[in-house]
Amino acid sequence: MKETTVPQTVEQKAPETREESRKLVPPVDIFETDNGLAVVADLPGVEKEDVEVHVENDILTIQAKPKSLLPGEPTFREYQLLTFYRQFELGESVDQDKIRGEMKNGVLTIYLPKTPARTPKKIAVSVS
Repeated sequence: MKETTVPQTVEQKAPETREESRKLVPPVDIFETDNGLAVVADLPGVEKEDVEVHVENDILTIQAKPKSLLPGEPTFREYQLLTFYRQFELGESVDQDKIRGEMKNGVLTIYLPKTPARTPKKIAVSVS
């Protein structure tokens, strides 16, 4: 006869959910303005010093690490603050040298100005 009231040990085969490699994808809104685009990313718990925004090979990368506002280690934890990570491919119409960003109250706004429109020009041809 099998005792059903005695708990059995069950081997956990689910992956660990608190890996350091896990990243959160921050929600963003993208607005088109007269001067270009504005990307607004929600980064709760992140200070200006903990945000890294860079462009390499036409890829805009946003990385941010939130910090707990309370000192010390928690005695019980149900969630963990994870790093935010998101990338966007930029088109030729973005002037990458003039990209700028600002952080206010956990909201990152990145301004992506348009490149100046190329005006048609006449090329003089000389006879030799």
